[in-house]
Amino acid sequence: MKFTVATFYLFADLPDYEKKQPLIKEFCEDQSVFGTIILAPEGINGTISGERKNIDAALDFLRKDNRLAKLPTRLSFTNRKTFHRMRVILRSEIVTLGDPSVNPNEAVGQYVEPEDWNRLIEDPDVTLIDTRNDYEFKVGTFEGAIDPGTETFGEWPDYVKKNLNPEKHTKIAMFCTGGIRCEKASAHLLKQGFKDVFHLRGGILNYLEKIPKTESNWKGDCFVFDHRVAVKHGLEQGDYEICFGCRWPISKSDLNSPKYEPGVSCPKCADELTEDRRARLQERHKQVILAKKRNSEHIGIKPEKIKKQNHND
Repeated sequence: MKFTVATFYLFADLPDYEKKQPLIKEFCEDQSVFGTIILAPEGINGTISGERKNIDAALDFLRKDNRLAKLPTRLSFTNRKTFHRMRVILRSEIVTLGDPSVNPNEAVGQYVEPEDWNRLIEDPDVTLIDTRNDYEFKVGTFEGAIDPGTETFGEWPDYVKKNLNPEKHTKIAMFCTGGIRCEKASAHLLKQGFKDVFHLRGGILNYLEKIPKTESNWKGDCFVFDHRVAVKHGLEQGDYEICFGCRWPISKSDLNSPKYEPGVSCPKCADELTEDRRARLQERHKQVILAKKRNSEHIGIKPEKIKKQNHND
């Protein structure tokens, strides 16, 4: 069976976001649509998966709210079930910067279409910044991009304060997975006095979908928050898996390391695991294998928790 994966976000005024939670969860579950949707007073952010007709029904349901009528969506496809449960989470922000005064509805940077992105970032006067987290940067990024070295988006304001200057960095181009993080990051930079701030419309996923590999400045894969772990150009399945010991992405070369143990550890975490945790992970992996042999799903698998970060950022 082929599954459709829909990613979306929209900054919109949703003071009644708490009331929407049970309605959305119930509708999606009735449609056998699973994934994670984040609701906050500032809008909606989500990734869901299911059969195409059911995904269409779920999106239509969301758009019945006039405030979400223009909810943009990106679709991709996979042969594997991406999520196993439906979560609708309530938060104060749909992407957590930690500064509620930053409002993308008031001002954001200049959007750059994927077709115009290469020309912009090849400009020597442009400072190119990957606003994602460090582990995502290591999976893949644009050639010449700066890695802020952050573990969460909440560290972005501190990075800007310590490393960027409006008088020195006169043209800044930013990118993230789906565009949402850059909405806030660019709004934050404008509040700090930066003038020429640009961000990739639709994020890396939009670029990989529209720009052929032969014309691309992208290097590596793009980390995503579901069972696919990473995607390539054309949004095809990438070459990474996830380590259930530390939840970090692992490459094909990592799989050949003597420190790699399926379902337990990878080169990054093998030396840090306690014997107790190692034993628990080994037992969990054994149960996963037994479940596969029975052609069933192990309830402990929670791919949507691969990384406890915001989705679609």
